Amino acid sequence: MILAESQAAPPATAGDGDVVVAVRGLTKVFKDFWGRPKARAVDNVDFTVRRGEVFGLLGPNGSGKSTTVKLILGLLRPDRGIIEVFGRAPTHVLTKERIGYLPEESYLYRYLDSAETLEFFGNLFHLRAEDRRLRIAQLLEMVGLKEVRRRTVGEFSKGMQRRIGLAQALINDPDLVILDEPTSGLDPIGCREVKDLILALARRGKTVILSSHLLADVEDVCDRVVIYYGGRIQAMGSLKELLTTPDRLRITTPVLSRPTLERVLEVLRTEVPPDQVRIENPTQNLESLFLQVVERAKQTEETSGATSGARVAAYLRGGAEAEAAPAERLLERLTLPAEPQPAAPAVRQPEPAVDDARLKALLEPTPPPPAPSGPAPVTATPGEELKKADEKLKDLLGGKNP
Repeated sequence: MILAESQAAPPATAGDGDVVVAVRGLTKVFKDFWGRPKARAVDNVDFTVRRGEVFGLLGPNGSGKSTTVKLILGLLRPDRGIIEVFGRAPTHVLTKERIGYLPEESYLYRYLDSAETLEFFGNLFHLRAEDRRLRIAQLLEMVGLKEVRRRTVGEFSKGMQRRIGLAQALINDPDLVILDEPTSGLDPIGCREVKDLILALARRGKTVILSSHLLADVEDVCDRVVIYYGGRIQAMGSLKELLTTPDRLRITTPVLSRPTLERVLEVLRTEVPPDQVRIENPTQNLESLFLQVVERAKQTEETSGATSGARVAAYLRGGAEAEAAPAERLLERLTLPAEPQPAAPAVRQPEPAVDDARLKALLEPTPPPPAPSGPAPVTATPGEELKKADEKLKDLLGGKNP
């Protein structure tokens, strides 16, 4: 059954040997530079995770999943509430040695190859050299990177990086494995292998916390899930409880003849052997439940994360949908400032056509001007010009020399 946060039963105490993670009243508020509350990422959350359980964290982007994971890992400190991992604080060193973590983005040294990467992480846990070599060989074979063990991680595709990231999360044989989007970038075969690995870890008594947006993956492997929205838990329980539709029954039988089908309600128990009849509650798929819970939470809750838009962007709608709301476009034109109208371009008059004769005349070289007829003019020399100037000056001075 669906339990809102206010209706959720209090978690078991960490003194219970089967409880691996106990969270009570967990609250985390991010603040701006001036200390003012900016986003309430996690708001009064309660849940427990037990040994051998695969526990799913679901929710839209920004709903509080990653913040919860970082609080469990001790990478962030809560503003209020209690977190206990293996009965101790998340910051306890011996507690961290029992945890394996695959982040959403694999932070790896790009110039190390696969074997060197696992060697590095194995040294962080002070594993003996013999144990490191054995585990590295087994992990590389498990994640399908044995043949490329000498290629540097920087050359890997995203899916291959997720594989080596998963291997490093398991190098210390952890009792608690936290996987954030483990199948992101993997091909369908890799996805199936990861899910089989998660189930195998659970059978060994390991505890797995899985945060994923791929609801089909969660549905395949998780025992219990919580659905976040706005930093609060909106639904929590086993998949069977959450996906069961309680007001209906489904009767499954082998294929029956038409006359039998007509009398099935009256003679079902006498016509069909009891071991071939199963009566159960029909279930919806996890995706439908997820969308219903989030849509219901939107009516009463606020979120600091991403929200879905009501309409597709206009430039994406295009075609007939772009013409569907003339009233909205009219209002937009009235409220926007008027834009200056560009001046009308001058009309260019067509140039007169040039015929072949005119074009030929334009291309021919211009002949030099004809020589003038008659005797050529006599040009005075510079000495004669100077003598004439002296005579004019002498006349002006009354016959005196200058």
